[in-house]
Amino acid sequence: MNSPIPLIDLSLPDKTTALMIAGACEAHGFFCIKNHGISSELQNRLDSLSRDFFDLPLPEKNKIHMKLGGLAWRGFFAIGEELTSGKPDLKEGIYLGEQLPESDPRVKAEWPLHGQNLYPEISGFNETIEAYIKEVTGLAHRLMELVSLSLGLDRKYIFENYTKDPTILFRVFHYPPQKNPEDGWGVGAHTDYGLLTILKQDGCGGLEVKTHNGWQEVPPLENVFVCNIGDMLELLTKGLYRSTLHRVRNKSGRDRLSFPFFFDPNFEASITPIPTTKDQRLPDEKDRWDEKNLHQFQGKYRDYLIGKISKVFPDLAKEKL
Repeated sequence: MNSPIPLIDLSLPDKTTALMIAGACEAHGFFCIKNHGISSELQNRLDSLSRDFFDLPLPEKNKIHMKLGGLAWRGFFAIGEELTSGKPDLKEGIYLGEQLPESDPRVKAEWPLHGQNLYPEISGFNETIEAYIKEVTGLAHRLMELVSLSLGLDRKYIFENYTKDPTILFRVFHYPPQKNPEDGWGVGAHTDYGLLTILKQDGCGGLEVKTHNGWQEVPPLENVFVCNIGDMLELLTKGLYRSTLHRVRNKSGRDRLSFPFFFDPNFEASITPIPTTKDQRLPDEKDRWDEKNLHQFQGKYRDYLIGKISKVFPDLAKEKL
């Protein structure tokens, strides 16, 4: 793999993979995984049905627009409607999450970001989305056990304290080909704000990560997922594990799809740092790309998350949150 991002084989012993994850998270917060257990058939079905959706005319896609999703914050957004660092992205997509019935206590309590997905009238679409979310949720729990081990903790530490009932956010993104680099970025440089991102990307490439040696592309490999930690895990580890800038530009000349799955703490979890035997340091805000101090935050994950989401869709946030 011609990349500074390590490729970790999840069929190896847990002790081995935990050590590799520790090294990757301390160096730059990115690693790739193979032998992850998500079937190729499910991945291919997800890709095919997603392309069917994005091939629809805009009025058809707008039938499930996010403005119709209410507090659940689900549905379609068009190119330019999502912002990264205040600038419109050159992508369109669908916001999805764990499908919760109206009888669920969290829905009854009107928790933001919890509720029903909005699905297009495409046969098999909703079943495929829900099957994929279920499978990758299981994978995320496994990876967070390895993260716990990598910190010298019991494998269930993060599960018991943060992710027993996780916040699940899933996105399906479409990046049209970019003819001119000066047009901007599919997604501008940013760090993710949660615990762990598990990304399925197609064969177009375009993902770049900021490393000590500058911006490096992460080449797409068949049946390999890209994983990265977010700001919340940097906060919880007091800077031992670092979230890292990344960006996307679709230079392939083809339509690019990506499927980021965000695995976050329970919505009501109190955010307190993880105790670990490893050396920790509180980075100065000058170390951060945005010159913000993550470690000033105190409170529940819901407050942190709503604050972040509101910056991505500020107009929608005024209406719904």
